[in-house]
Amino acid sequence: MAQTSHGLHLNTEIMWRKSSHSGTQDESQCVELTALRNSPGVVAVRDSLDPDGPWLRLGAGAWDALLVRLKADGHGVAG
Repeated sequence: MAQTSHGLHLNTEIMWRKSSHSGTQDESQCVELTALRNSPGVVAVRDSLDPDGPWLRLGAGAWDALLVRLKADGHGVAG
């Protein structure tokens, strides 16, 4: 079965959702995220302005740590 450059099967349906904070102040800082169905507990993040660009894959612990850090740094991340 063919795979994308991200290692996912081409027929894998990925439902991206835009961050609720994207576009609130600066349209150049937009991110989208998705839970990867073939990798339980893994969240993928991408630049919504570059949907064919690279993704950042984070396990549950790394995702939680990122959110804690963003909140602590005052980036207005909802929990």
